[in-house]
Amino acid sequence: MTSFALGRRALMAAAAATLALGTPSFAADQIVDKIHFLIPGGAGGGWDGTARGTGEALTNAGLVGSASYENMSGGGGGKAIGYMIENADSLQDTLMVNSTPIIIRSLTGVFPQNFRDLTLVAGTVGDYAALVVTKDSPLNSMEDFLAAYRADANGTAVGGGSVPGGMDHLVAAMVMQAAGEDPTALKYIPYDAGGTAMAALLSGEIKALSTGFSEAIALADAGEVKILGVTSDARVPAYDSAPTFKEQGLDTTFVNWRGFFAAPGLPEDKLAAYQDVITKMYDTPEWEEVRARNGWVNIHNDGEAFRAFLEAQEKEIGDLMKQLGFL
Repeated sequence: MTSFALGRRALMAAAAATLALGTPSFAADQIVDKIHFLIPGGAGGGWDGTARGTGEALTNAGLVGSASYENMSGGGGGKAIGYMIENADSLQDTLMVNSTPIIIRSLTGVFPQNFRDLTLVAGTVGDYAALVVTKDSPLNSMEDFLAAYRADANGTAVGGGSVPGGMDHLVAAMVMQAAGEDPTALKYIPYDAGGTAMAALLSGEIKALSTGFSEAIALADAGEVKILGVTSDARVPAYDSAPTFKEQGLDTTFVNWRGFFAAPGLPEDKLAAYQDVITKMYDTPEWEEVRARNGWVNIHNDGEAFRAFLEAQEKEIGDLMKQLGFL
């Protein structure tokens, strides 16, 4: 079985949290004047969608006065992390979005920093992963994809919006391992972000794209792709025509957390305000609209709970990457 066990535990926690939230109510008074969201990758990726969706919900609900956004690609996300650390004093209104790759890329040495070098604000959502092909592709299922791969492995490359050994590569390797293939033999081609990777898929440079499920939903709704498989335990209501890998005989589950970090040395009152605004966001219909649209699950933790979550992820992902031959 190839699975990411913490994902399942996180989903159980998310389900409990959803029940506890009850019926959404309109937000109270504005808590934060402005937030500048720093996005460590290009447009069209999961970080971009998470930052802009969160900003949309916070401002529409009246919890935050205004939101602005800045894409800063480079170094597998390391450029933005370095920028946050080097300019900490002037970035007290900035939140950087990140996710599982901050752990993966630290473990693999893509950049020297790790999550401990930043102020931990909150984990907010989980996004499943998916494998997609173009709408005109002759491949209509994972059985078709695996047949093509076994006939011509070199000509059946998979791309993703992250570095080799990164999350998109890791997910694709997990799927191949579940299919009985050598996970390290898969030809993986990295791109800077989801938008660039999608262009490569459309041009035929890659046969399939490993990406976040929310990105896959947007591409499928636009009529650009077919979704071959999703890393959820069961079909997701946001796009329930997409089959899971599990129902196709590939026991692979995974959920990618996403959350927010601030510059090191952030004053305690600023940190408390950011955590308060994110906590209150979950009670708003504006957030529920964004969450449902993207097929995300609520995975909320902040403070020491967020630190404990990240440390557990670091160990579990490290063990999985060793098992798959990436470390």
